This record gives sequence, structure tokens and C-alpha cells, in this order.
Amino acid sequence: MLFFGKGSASEKLTSEDIRNGLYNTLDRIGKRKRIIVIPPDFTRFHSQAGHLTEYIWKYYGDHLTDILPAIGTHFPMTDIEINSMFGRIPKKLFRVHDWRKGISTLGIVPRNYVNLVSQGIVDYDIPIQINKLLNERKHDLIISIGQVVPHEVVGMANYNKNIFVGTGGWDGINKTHFLGAAYGMERIMGRVDTPVRQVLNYGTDNYTHDLPIIYILTVVGKEERGKLVVRGLFIGDDIECFNTDAQLSFEVNIEMINEPLKKVIVYLDPSEYKSTWIGNKSIYRTRMAIADEGELIILAPGLKQFGEDANIDKLIRKYGYVGRDKILDLVKNNTDLQQTLSAAAHLIHGSSEDKFKVTYCPGGISKEEIESVNYIYAGLNLMLERYNPKTLSDGFNKTSDGEDIFFISNPALGLWAYKDRFNDIKKN
Repeated sequence: MLFFGKGSASEKLTSEDIRNGLYNTLDRIGKRKRIIVIPPDFTRFHSQAGHLTEYIWKYYGDHLTDILPAIGTHFPMTDIEINSMFGRIPKKLFRVHDWRKGISTLGIVPRNYVNLVSQGIVDYDIPIQINKLLNERKHDLIISIGQVVPHEVVGMANYNKNIFVGTGGWDGINKTHFLGAAYGMERIMGRVDTPVRQVLNYGTDNYTHDLPIIYILTVVGKEERGKLVVRGLFIGDDIECFNTDAQLSFEVNIEMINEPLKKVIVYLDPSEYKSTWIGNKSIYRTRMAIADEGELIILAPGLKQFGEDANIDKLIRKYGYVGRDKILDLVKNNTDLQQTLSAAAHLIHGSSEDKFKVTYCPGGISKEEIESVNYIYAGLNLMLERYNPKTLSDGFNKTSDGEDIFFISNPALGLWAYKDRFNDIKKN
């Protein structure tokens, strides 16, 4: 059921609109004794989840007993990040998700179903896993908060992904990520109905009937001058909420380009992007827009590692971003990749398949390290001087010496695609 829905591609929801929509919904739901909130982590800072969580805390008071950021495989949030995102909420309410040991398995998506939805590309069972806090049945309300935006693994982020991946376990995350990568992320990004989403929906339909989950979903877009605005807020307890929100996100967060782009500059805010695991949004969110033989330049002052996990960082350094076909072959012959399929998926996501050049300009990784994983290196200071993000506007720019470039200030906010290419892929 959709409890609340407001939004359009031209909507500008205020803080008051968001708070009133939330509180009216909570009034309808009625009193609860013990609530857990599952917001995204700092990599989704612009989702409005921080404000929404704070409103929920003010509404429920001491009945809000737990806040579990849906970090998935990311680093736990720091105190500074929690303060910045969640305001005055007491630290004692925050829990850290352990995707290796702190999980419960609700059930299995059988391999014949996975094989069917993947068109025979993948043939294994996928467990439906959640943080064990959610499965202890101590809470009479589970509130999942997030932003719907095009996503490389599932097509459109959020809804049950926030539960099964954001608070999921090692095996489930590995297998869903690899399913998406092997199927082909260009056939997935920006689509609502994908093999990975069908697997997650199977989990919802079969294993979560007794979990009191409601979903609070936002759509966030940009105005012409780069200011972020909330275009939509949708609250519900089933897929209707997600589908409505995703339809709006398709309108707001996908920018269709009339001609392939020859040079794209992406800036990664150092407070959000510290690894290529996160920063490679620059690559997969732009890959359908960049011309063959074009170039992507990534300005990454905060970059200091490859993986968000020590083992995955090691695997990235070992194998590098060498393309889908090579990674699929490496998976067949290497146990370490077979046991960490999410790393294999990431290595596929982070490759341009040699269709365009990827030049990384990192603040904390050496030239030798960047080149060892199959990227081109350029000095950060030199590139910041030439492509100063403070003077560039999102979209098309011309430099002082006449170079035409396309600038993106935050790749997490959308998907960019050459319209004919996107439509051709969508038909296949």
C-alpha cells in the first residue's frame, strides 16, 4: 500500500513538506513500542535520509531504539559522518552492520529461478539475508529509508535492496552483485525490472511477510545552477511505493545526451569518495554517454584506496579492471574470486572495456598503483588547475583555450546516456 506520495519532475519539496508527509503517515500507522530505522550511509548523504531519521527520532522519542545504517560492504560510518548526516541524534542509538557474521538467512532463491531470470547466464542459489537485529522480532516497526536513483547492480536503487544488500550478508551480496555484472550492467542501469530486482522481490514475496517494514523513498534532482532539490517523497509497505518512485527517478535522474561525449570530467567530493569501490560510479554512470575513443577524467582528491574492505582491496590490486570477458574467465579459474564474487562484479563495473580512456587523478594513491589496475594516471593538482570544479557548471563547458568538456559534480546523483544507445540497449 502507498501511504503517501508526492512528487513530479518539477516539484520542489520543502523540509516542511517532507516532515508533514512523514508525520501524517506515522499518525496513520499508529503507535509503536520499539522501532528500528535503516537509513543509507554517508555515501547517500544527499538522499535526505539524515533529516528523515532525525524527524522519526523526534516523533517516536525513546521508542526509537536502534538505527542501523545500511552500509552493505562499505566502511562503518565515522562519528564525524554521523554528526554531519544525522544531526543531534544520540550516538548510542547507532549500530554497525557486520556483513560477515551479524546476519540471519531467511530463505533461498532457488538456482532454477536465478537461472531463468538471468537467461541462463548464472546458475546458483542466492540466499536472502538480513542483519540479525531485524530477525530477532524485537521491533514492531522497521523503517527503511533511501533514495531511488539509477544503479549498476539492481537497475534502480533502494526498496528491498536496502534490506537484503544494505543489511545483507557475504554470500547474498556477492551473488546478487555478480548476477548483475554477468548479465550486463548496460542492460540493467536505469531499469526497474531486472534479474537482480526479481531475485530481491522473490525474497520479499516469500520470506518477509511477518517483518513490519515500511519504505520511505526520495527522489533528489538538480536545478540548473546545481542546487539539489527533493522532487519526490513516497512512503509505503510494498512494491507500489518503489515503482512509483522509480518512475519519477527515471524522469529526474537520467540525462539523455544527443551525441556521444568526447571528454567527461567528474569530480569526487573527498568527504564521500575515498575508494574506487565508490568512486567508480564515475565510470559506470557515464559509460553509456562517452564516445568510443573518448576520455573520462576523474578528479579524486579523497581517493586513498581501492576497496572498502581489506580483502577486496587486495583482489582489486591483484587482478585490476580488465573488462567483463577477462574477469569472467578469471572467476572460472581462481578460487579467491569465486569466494568473493562482489569483487569480481566490481572489477567488471569499473572497466571501460577499452572503449574509452579512464584517467584517475587521485589525492592519496600513487601513479604506480593507479596504472597497476589498468587506469591512466594524471597529477591531481595539474588537472584541478586545468579543470577547476569551482568554476565549472554541470553539463557542457568550454575551457579558456576552447576545449569542449562535459562536467559532472557528483556521479551518484544520476545516469548519463547517449539516447540512441540507451534505447537500443533497452530493446535488447
